[in-house]
Amino acid sequence: MKDLSEIRVEIDKIDNELIELFKRRMDCAKAVGMYKKASNTAVLNQKRENEILDKVEQMGGEYGAHARLLYSNIMELSRALQHNIVGSGKALRQEIMNATHNIEAKGVKVGYQGIKGANGHEAALRLFPEGEAVGCKTFSDVFEAVDRGEVAYGVLPVENSTAGSVSAVYDLILEHRFYIVGALDLAIDYCLAGLDRSELSDIETVWSHPQSLSQCAGYIARHGFSSLPCANTAIAARDAANEKRLNVAAICSYKAAEEYGLKVLDNHLQDNKGNTTRFIVIAKRLCIPENANKISLCFSLPHVTGSLYSLLCRFNSLGLNLTKIESRPRKGCEFEYLFYLDFSGSVHSENVVDLLSQLSEEMPEFSFLGNYCEL
Repeated sequence: MKDLSEIRVEIDKIDNELIELFKRRMDCAKAVGMYKKASNTAVLNQKRENEILDKVEQMGGEYGAHARLLYSNIMELSRALQHNIVGSGKALRQEIMNATHNIEAKGVKVGYQGIKGANGHEAALRLFPEGEAVGCKTFSDVFEAVDRGEVAYGVLPVENSTAGSVSAVYDLILEHRFYIVGALDLAIDYCLAGLDRSELSDIETVWSHPQSLSQCAGYIARHGFSSLPCANTAIAARDAANEKRLNVAAICSYKAAEEYGLKVLDNHLQDNKGNTTRFIVIAKRLCIPENANKISLCFSLPHVTGSLYSLLCRFNSLGLNLTKIESRPRKGCEFEYLFYLDFSGSVHSENVVDLLSQLSEEMPEFSFLGNYCEL
């Protein structure tokens, strides 16, 4: 048996040979890119890639699967190089270039789901303190109001630190493909609010939005309350005030309790004391502020084994941090999915624009949703 130090010397020697071979292979990929540019040939040739990968796996013997993975990564990097040479993504680059840099904030109408006192109302006021917050009945109604031009922006919850993603909103994002031009992480603090004559010991049933009920599930279970889902936390507060039932309370914000004349019966109900909801701002016009630090995309994936891994390889090669990936079923297509992806970055970086351009050429149903600042 060889000594470890001897094995490491051999590994170092092989690595030196491998890196030189890798450089030669990338030089060849560059030459292929120049040819494809001159002949106006597509960068991706999936048939040839599959043939090479099958051959490599066979030649790899007991390490065949590992060899296939290695060569998949090499091909991703080679293809990225070729995309840059041929100037892929011209339409996307122009779209980014034409973006405005400042959100119109003063005097604009901003749609949110719910009524005064809802968390969405609070988020809209935080994001647009000089705007006019306009309540909409449903999340879909917010998108429709933006689409018809009745409001300039829509403010919507997409994720809670306790209850997770708001799937209905992601479905609407993927359906409408509006731009995301801003985001806010809003700390959520719930109270139990009932009638003036009610006491905590009187309460048997709590009303709130399903997400809020989920965020307070432990509290509800400890008190043995039954729960009734409502369209919105503020609507729950309003309806509890109108129903005038001593045994019913709303789980809502303190502002909602005050707005609808309810008494606070208990404080800080959320199971996670750091409970936070992420809201996004949607618009029909692309705006990319100078301090933009987050990018959102949506796309489907080619029906090729390892396509998601290959996509993630591109981000890893540039040291980019993915902060969210969400898959949603495609309507009318069994077991096919659309993906929503967030990552930290800015289109002011040439590497990032190159990556987006590459993906726009290769990912089916690709949409650049925006580059924005998260507050």
